[in-house]
Amino acid sequence: MALARPAKPFPLAGAGMRLRWGSIGVALLIACGGAALLTAGTRTGRYLVRAAWAEGRILRARRAITDIVRDPKTDAVMRGKLELVLAARAFAADSLGLPTRDAFTKFTQLRSDTLVLVLSGAARDTLAAVTWWFPVVGRVPYKGFFGVKEAQREEARLRGRGFDTYLRPAPAFSTLGFFNDPLLSTTLRADSADVANTVVHELTHNRYYASGAAAFNESFANFVGARGAAAFFRARGDTVNAERCDRRWEDEKRLGEFWTRVADSLEAAYAVHPGAAGRASRLEARDSVYAWARRQLVDSVGPQLVTYPPVYASRTRLDNAALLARRVYMTDLAAFDSVWVREGHDLRRAIARVIADHRASR
Repeated sequence: MALARPAKPFPLAGAGMRLRWGSIGVALLIACGGAALLTAGTRTGRYLVRAAWAEGRILRARRAITDIVRDPKTDAVMRGKLELVLAARAFAADSLGLPTRDAFTKFTQLRSDTLVLVLSGAARDTLAAVTWWFPVVGRVPYKGFFGVKEAQREEARLRGRGFDTYLRPAPAFSTLGFFNDPLLSTTLRADSADVANTVVHELTHNRYYASGAAAFNESFANFVGARGAAAFFRARGDTVNAERCDRRWEDEKRLGEFWTRVADSLEAAYAVHPGAAGRASRLEARDSVYAWARRQLVDSVGPQLVTYPPVYASRTRLDNAALLARRVYMTDLAAFDSVWVREGHDLRRAIARVIADHRASR
């Protein structure tokens, strides 16, 4: 996703990196009910209560998109993007079979240009992610914060325990259909291709969400968002945006394959030096792998990317937390595409097939 420009000191997660905060939004639902009250004295309970309060502010500020579109005071650019959202939403329901419920019928103007900060953590000498448990969604390898100070405190706590940390902004999230998810002003900062992608991506979570399977959920939604947005624009005769979606998806797949190679190289390097005695050697091996990865990005992978800025290869962050965060959204992308090809490029059928296969495998 195209990230909203964050307030300093938070760097972009890498221009062109389209992370969307999906599963953790369900915790907001739980926070509004008995589960949060029962756990209010715990760290998780306090977090849920704060998240519910922030979600409540977002919900209270909603306005009907149709009212904004009809308002003569609405500028042409905003009106066009809001109309695009309604059209993408209808396409997702009618052509892709995604449950829309009341999602994206409302709009919320946020007070800040950063919606939420997402934190990932990982061990430095193994590819082991820090995870958090929440009701309904299960265990997930990231945690979202509406407050900057709270996010910084949690990041400092993880760093103090010796973990890699990766804190970045995200402009959208899903409550999996439990709430009437509004379109947020942070999402509208993106171009038309990314706006449509975001709508389809988040609605995919309404169709299927597997508890405790963050990488599958987000990578699957990444696939549906990209292919769905391209199909949406082609149905409208907008070949420019359809091709833009296709190019971005090809870059996502290319990067997904690269991050898999990096993860495999790290796993192999770590395995050579097991146990507590091998920690120093594992850290040296890690540095060697990431030095190789940087060279590959600059010399080979980066020049092939057509939708990422040239500085991406030299500036994108390389550590275990950032790598595992990317893997959440970029795992097995080519495999999803292969199902789409087998289903005759019929995305609706491909969605049903992927879901059926995943359910059967659990």
